[in-house]
Amino acid sequence: MGKDWLTMTAADLGRGIAAGEIGPVALTETYLDAIEAHAFTPRIYARTTPDRARAEAAAAEARAKVGRRLSPLDGVPISWKDLFDTAGVATESGSALLKGRTPERDALVLRNATAMGTVCLGKTHQTELAFSGLGMNPVTATPPNVNDHDAVPGGSSSGAATSVAFGLAACGIGSDTGGSVRVPSVWNDLVGLKTTSGRLSLEGVVPLCPRFDTVGPLCRSVEDAALMLAALEGRPPADLGAATLKGTRMMVLETSAQEDLDPTVSTAFEAAVAKLTEAGVRIERREIPEVAEAMALSPLLFAPEAYGVWGKAIEANPDAMHDQVRERFRGGRDVTASDYIAAWLTVDRCRAAYLEQTAGFDAVLIPTCPILPPNLKRLETEKDYFVNANLMTLRNTRIGNLMGLAVLALPTGVKSTGISLMGRPFGEERLLRLGRAAEAALA
Repeated sequence: MGKDWLTMTAADLGRGIAAGEIGPVALTETYLDAIEAHAFTPRIYARTTPDRARAEAAAAEARAKVGRRLSPLDGVPISWKDLFDTAGVATESGSALLKGRTPERDALVLRNATAMGTVCLGKTHQTELAFSGLGMNPVTATPPNVNDHDAVPGGSSSGAATSVAFGLAACGIGSDTGGSVRVPSVWNDLVGLKTTSGRLSLEGVVPLCPRFDTVGPLCRSVEDAALMLAALEGRPPADLGAATLKGTRMMVLETSAQEDLDPTVSTAFEAAVAKLTEAGVRIERREIPEVAEAMALSPLLFAPEAYGVWGKAIEANPDAMHDQVRERFRGGRDVTASDYIAAWLTVDRCRAAYLEQTAGFDAVLIPTCPILPPNLKRLETEKDYFVNANLMTLRNTRIGNLMGLAVLALPTGVKSTGISLMGRPFGEERLLRLGRAAEAALA
């Protein structure tokens, strides 16, 4: 039975604990044993926290025995991206610039999740300072893609995704600034939730671009995403019981998100849209010019903010970074304050126009990522290939960040391809209910 636990959803594990069929201690030991034995563990986990995990599992087991569980995920083991502060355990955000950085207190979302009974297995690898969508990190480690071990897993929450995909965590917690939850989720056939900026606390989270940074789960099901969102906030979960697609309207966004798609991605996306139509969704295809207008301003927004946060540390020790990531940061060095502010004013206008034009739709649909996972060796040796692959990887996901949306990424059923449901800001509960029904239709 223990091996089966490694592939079960977090929700099912929680139900097993509630029914007395699964003990949190045995469950945690099963995960710790799997982590210890797996050949890819050094490429997935930056460091593990077995003593903490065992203590938390023992407490969860004691609560379960007397019927005092704290949440549906009480006793379920999860992983944390290496930018969430963990008391007494190094938190380095995948960067040699932060080597040895050891916080004294957990990040607030980790404190919340712990208070809801989740078990912390450890910290997962990521791209340097979370500034790449590929998941490649020559400085620390690059996890393998679950579908092609010679390809990258997607980033920056690379280890968060692969810890789940390879059965080394029931759920992974990551961050998303331009696609860093959604890309590794779909490239590893998982569900990823990008929350609205401001929904979840960033206290104790190593920043990249604070105006875009968000926290979100990478998991095996939409139900898991809903339960984990609640745990991260320290509240009861949303009810997904009324999930249905009948009578809903969704827009396929006809914009740059549909250009230059890999044929496999395009075919998988259109097949997914057809399944949603069969399930009762009324599909309309429309363009929103303001999306392209905002997308064109990306170089004036992301890199300048990231360089504003990290520029001094980078220039004090530039050789500590992978050159491609370092140059991405430096791309924001010479952007003027006036251009940055003007770009934000335009984005705010574009956001308002987007919300007005999508008001009558339950969700907006796009392919999550336009390309399939690139080959790691080519990325390491071909500069142009790296630059182009990274830009394409984040092109579609960035729409959700620029428009300030809640976004749910679902696997299509074709390996390493996904469909994203873009919802309203702070509309995560409605989006998760739709996602639960869409997940069933796509299955």
